[in-house]
Amino acid sequence: MSTAPAAPEPREPKPALVFDDPLDQQSSDDTDRGWGERPGTGGDSAADLKRFLDEKPPHHL
Repeated sequence: MSTAPAAPEPREPKPALVFDDPLDQQSSDDTDRGWGERPGTGGDSAADLKRFLDEKPPHHL
């Protein structure tokens, strides 16, 4: 009892290779946000305290 092989399913096309210069593109590290900077709060002291407590090293508890 032999069965005919099933028809192969169509494959997804492979992504095209891009040979652009990667240094021409901006990465997340090129922005302040990429370095962990938060958007300005306009001098809100409660937000400054929260940031201080969030970023305090563990040995400063």
